[in-house]
Amino acid sequence: MDVLLPALGNVLAPMALLTLLLGTLAGMTIGALPGLSSTMGVALCIPITFNMPPELALILLGAVYVSSVYGGSVTAILLRTPGTDASIATALDGYPLAEAGRGGEALGMATLGSLFGGLFSVIVLIAIAPPLSTVALAFGPQEYTVLAIFGLVTIVGVASDRPLKGVLTAAVGLVLAAVGLDAFTGVQRFTFGQSELFDGVPLLPVLIGLFSVSQAFNLCVPAGGGVLTGKEQKLKGRSLPLWNDIRRCLRTMLRSSVIGSVVGILPGAGTSIASFISYNEARRHSPTPERFGKGELEGVAASESANNAVTGGTLIPTLTLGIPGNAVTAVFVGGLTIHGLIPGPSLFTDHAETTYTLILSLLFANVLFAILGLWLCRYLVVVTKVPGAVLGPMILVFSVIGTYALRNAVFDVWLAIAFGVVGYFMERWRYPAAPLVIALILGPILEVNFRRSMQIAHWDLTTFFTRPLSLTLCLLVVLALAYPLWTQWRRRKLQR
Repeated sequence: MDVLLPALGNVLAPMALLTLLLGTLAGMTIGALPGLSSTMGVALCIPITFNMPPELALILLGAVYVSSVYGGSVTAILLRTPGTDASIATALDGYPLAEAGRGGEALGMATLGSLFGGLFSVIVLIAIAPPLSTVALAFGPQEYTVLAIFGLVTIVGVASDRPLKGVLTAAVGLVLAAVGLDAFTGVQRFTFGQSELFDGVPLLPVLIGLFSVSQAFNLCVPAGGGVLTGKEQKLKGRSLPLWNDIRRCLRTMLRSSVIGSVVGILPGAGTSIASFISYNEARRHSPTPERFGKGELEGVAASESANNAVTGGTLIPTLTLGIPGNAVTAVFVGGLTIHGLIPGPSLFTDHAETTYTLILSLLFANVLFAILGLWLCRYLVVVTKVPGAVLGPMILVFSVIGTYALRNAVFDVWLAIAFGVVGYFMERWRYPAAPLVIALILGPILEVNFRRSMQIAHWDLTTFFTRPLSLTLCLLVVLALAYPLWTQWRRRKLQR
């Protein structure tokens, strides 16, 4: 913990505070815009960080991430149009409260819940990540092989309500991961003579294409973004809920923060899952469950505490094991690698000061978006009135510039546009993009460590079951495969 003071000094430096402020404002704006997402926001900011020191780069990306999750609550409450999928559950009670003239209280509770959940998850991150990274130092190729399989299984099973489509997109990601020079023999694979593919499919153009360019295309289509589902409600009354209401919701916020942090640690489980689980738990424990869905502050507190608690939880497997849990952390991995930081246990040994700078900056970002949210939330609604035909081309221009800046290669720009077209049709046909990206990241980890394991064990597959850590991870893979099947069987049994 000797690195905490230097890391705190990095966060409190004037340039770092300015970066934190700009990142928080940008994230809140992106989160408030329907159709945009925290994934797209982080992906667009990565090119901006190319010439930044790693500490400033991570502060910017972290601030955009946590504040964009909060930003979606503003339009969810005032317009019944969640800026992000994390705030869908927030709209269930937030908008009825706004209709009843209590929009200020709803936004105040959303801000307090987001602050509580965000701070809780960062504390969990500080408590769990270092010891987990110490355990991960004992991982060999067998453990990393099974861990990569576990990440693939969970992201396919949890990230999509259509598992078959998740399997297909993950398979495409694994095929793309095989492109480039063989790590053991140096043989070219699927490069088609393109020297730009010798090192594999570049991650950043894929990320920007799938999550930014595709959204730009979607916004340019008349039926795309910017469609409001409810009449705008003006802020009336107090901007903070009564102390009695806050005290009544404290237990709900604590429960939801625990749920959000745990869900965040699980690969594939996103903010929307955490918010709906917490919302249902809040309703189940409430003495007045009939008020939920009609304007209950406890429902807003549950949803917002949970989805912001996910942000810290998702970074635990990402930073300690190098396994991204969802699309946002997959983009985060891209941002880390561009600055020479390889996610995994070595982050907490070789780059401890930089890593703790990121973690501590998340604490400050949560406090900052709470302060700015109470002050600026009424003005964030204005950005939702920007036409998609204007916003889409702006995003496309930033995407092209950012992609080109990576290697000064036109090839990367065309690759990003190609994946933008792919991402557009994937969204139209409801194929999840997250399994593709995470498979692209985990593919090389799986291949290299599996082949290394086989060389060590002379092609004896029992090597994965003779090591305690590897065997434990194998059991987790079995549970991850069995759980969806068990839930489907139970659902069918209840329907009968």
